[in-house]
Amino acid sequence: MYRPPILTVDGLIFRHNDGKLELLLIKRKAEPFAGTYALPGGYGSHGQTTQQAMDTILIRKAGLNLKQLEYLEQLYTFDMIGRDPRGHAVSVTYFGILKNAKPKVSSTTESPQFFDIQSLPPLAFDHKTIINYAITRLQAKLSYTNIAVAFMPTHFSLPQLQSLYESILDRKLDKRNFRKQIKAQDLVKETDELLREGRHRPARLYQFTNKRIDTLHF
Repeated sequence: MYRPPILTVDGLIFRHNDGKLELLLIKRKAEPFAGTYALPGGYGSHGQTTQQAMDTILIRKAGLNLKQLEYLEQLYTFDMIGRDPRGHAVSVTYFGILKNAKPKVSSTTESPQFFDIQSLPPLAFDHKTIINYAITRLQAKLSYTNIAVAFMPTHFSLPQLQSLYESILDRKLDKRNFRKQIKAQDLVKETDELLREGRHRPARLYQFTNKRIDTLHF
């Protein structure tokens, strides 16, 4: 007898905060894995696209909606047998980037909280595998797109931009080589503004040459 797989949708929402790459997680209320942190996700609904389902789930469980994101793309479809104890579940995953908005707690949300990607709690299902896949995709996109636009404020210093790259790539970058790379990519341009912090010498502020996320040409 034919038994269709369960269709679920899961979202990976990243942000850059205080020099760290962070990911939004919820604490599951229901079994399986009740009380365990997980990506915000749920069943795909009849009459909805997976993206529409993702929006509904994100609003209900995390107090955010897709319109608040700076960037969104469909990541991958995970269909390994045994990934969900309830049965064969196929998960369509999305990854997005948040800049300014914050989760809003309500009667339906499930303790939405951002975690440093380097200090994630134990996770439900195969969500650690999904997260690792998403980070690999994000790291790759740094090399051929201006995806950094989605994380950064309108004006920023080069040390702030380098901090973003280091948090995503999970390694320190040489200051001189980083600036050489950014210049070769024609990624940013100087502004007339300066950043003044304490007694430090004011730092020149920059902005992106292209504010729309696009493939780099160099």
